[in-house]
Amino acid sequence: MGFEYLREIPGPEEIRDEIPLPLHLKRMKEERDREIRAIFQRRSDRFFLVIGPCSADNEDAVCEYVSRLARLQDEVKDRILVIPRIYTNKPRTTGQGYKGMVHQPDPHKQPNIVEGLRAIRHMHIRALSESGLPAADEMLYPGNLPYLEDLLSYVAVGARSVENQQHRLTISGMAVPAGMKNPTSGDISVMLNSVYAGQQSHVFIYNGWEVKTSGNPLTHAILRGAVDISGRNIPNYHYENLLAVVREYTSRPLAHPLIVVDTNHSNSDKNYREQPRIGMEVMQSRRHSPLLSDLIRGLMVESYLVEGAQKLDENTYGKSITDACLGWKETAAFVRRLAEEV
Repeated sequence: MGFEYLREIPGPEEIRDEIPLPLHLKRMKEERDREIRAIFQRRSDRFFLVIGPCSADNEDAVCEYVSRLARLQDEVKDRILVIPRIYTNKPRTTGQGYKGMVHQPDPHKQPNIVEGLRAIRHMHIRALSESGLPAADEMLYPGNLPYLEDLLSYVAVGARSVENQQHRLTISGMAVPAGMKNPTSGDISVMLNSVYAGQQSHVFIYNGWEVKTSGNPLTHAILRGAVDISGRNIPNYHYENLLAVVREYTSRPLAHPLIVVDTNHSNSDKNYREQPRIGMEVMQSRRHSPLLSDLIRGLMVESYLVEGAQKLDENTYGKSITDACLGWKETAAFVRRLAEEV
């Protein structure tokens, strides 16, 4: 019964001093952050794409994937801004399955969170160094953010965390875009309440301090579909769904209203191959409605080097060990076609 204390966790400052972000990479990230901010502030008409593996389980495979993304970004840079998805935590509330690199830097070995914190920071810096593209990560645990906050250009709050007060308050102190997903119930008001909370100033306990935040005006909405009481997936990316969300969104006093559509999860009924079709339908809806064109500014896509998913003991390089993903060939074709539709 009770807690067994395994090891003391080094503080964020200690890990950041041990694995520092070089100045030239800091400047590279700041420039990219300005480009992303311009989309939210309507100073840029580019569309943005948060894309990458369901979970970042292998540093070499992730960095190879992100380097390929960088070359693809050069092809579509006039129309699309690519933000690599490097997700280092996974919600596994039952205790079963891979919880992400922060828990298991080697998915085939026992958890070691101290080494995991070092591993995720090293991976993010390497990916940025080799590609020039700062990444997105999911804030599953607000307490982990200080270990990576100088590296991230985008943060997502998942469907199971979006109602949590600590997540909302932490987002309010961030200087980069933060996407709030609709909860698994599909309740749009919960999502928009989270957006509002993230945009306000708050005083609370964070990283061992009493802090006051300025509010994050780049907090926005992500639509990921819903699940009914029978476990059936219900999409919310169709034209009528989008218009209903936009009407509710614009009726509230929210800064920089913006919607990202998650093409997987409950929107795809967890069929990863549907993601390009869903993305194209969203683009068609944007063409049909100037209002949707203005508010829907991004997609979220799950993609990796090898399509599908594998069991943990299969050990196929560049293939997801959590949710199934598009493969690289399909990804590249989708991104090029998407650029033609922007």
